[in-house]
Amino acid sequence: MQKQDNQRAKRLGEQIQRELTELLRREVKDERIGNVTITAVNVTGDLRTARVYYLVFGKDGPDPKVQQGLTSAAGFLRNALSKALMIRYTPTLTFELDTTIEHGVRLTQLIDSLKKNEGSAAGTAGVGTPTPASDASPDEHDHIIDEG
Repeated sequence: MQKQDNQRAKRLGEQIQRELTELLRREVKDERIGNVTITAVNVTGDLRTARVYYLVFGKDGPDPKVQQGLTSAAGFLRNALSKALMIRYTPTLTFELDTTIEHGVRLTQLIDSLKKNEGSAAGTAGVGTPTPASDASPDEHDHIIDEG
């Protein structure tokens, strides 16, 4: 039954992502939010909490005003979701800046620099040795929820 619960949470997360995208575009008038893109929604296995990941178009890094705007709109958005999704219990929404793209760019830069170093050291004995793993901490991947 646990696998079925995870599938249900995944489907609900996808539905919430679609609805939130529309709600933010059409219904929320808070100027602090601006051009926000919902990148992912992870719902816990008990369907009580949804972590919503977002990016702000045209901004690098976190913007406290956007976070405050989303947090203040959370009640309105949850109420609108309950009407749109027609489910018994609508998850509590928490908003978090999505850092996976920044992490991906950093990994790409590290790989490129390793390739460049490998190309310049082609005649040395160190070629062909395994490269060290990224120095990224496991916390940077915390928006992947595995409850199975």
